Amino acid sequence: MTDDFPALATRRLRLRELAADDAQALFRIQGDPQVMRWFGCDPLHDLAAARQQIDNFNALRRLPSPGVRWAIEPRSGPLAGRLAGTCGLFKWNRGWQVCMVGYELAPEAQGRGYMREALREVFAWAFTQMGLARVEAQVHPDNAASLATLAALGFVREGLQREAASWGGRRHDMVMLGLLPAGFRPADAGQDP
Repeated sequence: MTDDFPALATRRLRLRELAADDAQALFRIQGDPQVMRWFGCDPLHDLAAARQQIDNFNALRRLPSPGVRWAIEPRSGPLAGRLAGTCGLFKWNRGWQVCMVGYELAPEAQGRGYMREALREVFAWAFTQMGLARVEAQVHPDNAASLATLAALGFVREGLQREAASWGGRRHDMVMLGLLPAGFRPADAGQDP
């Protein structure tokens, strides 16, 4: 992976590198217990933690098992120019050509198809530029919205990982899903709002 950030764009979104001035918006999103109930870790507790999270996300590209985290920014409408959430790939196993995916959206950005649109662009880039043969996702079984988003992109449910995750002071089962290039459903003119 190069040092150049792989900025992407869709019809409605800019997918860009997180910046220091995104800290307040990221804290508003990742400090919200409702948003974070499915994220896999506890909510951020202050603005300093949000700044550290931005540094962590931006450092992903330099890790031994690298990844990329994009800021999701709508290009028009009431959320134009604002951080609406993030999405990204992490734990890239180059030998196996596999990555994990993670993401979250602000409450006011949910239900608009933004994540589906962003992930379509990210996966198209990942399969061509990273040479991935598989993208994996771990999703809480009660996170119906996330499971529906991933199914719309072509992910297949592969099983239940018992007590695979821990946050909020307890263990959680996780649904394991996988996406192969042959099953990927790239965007077409009528799919996204």
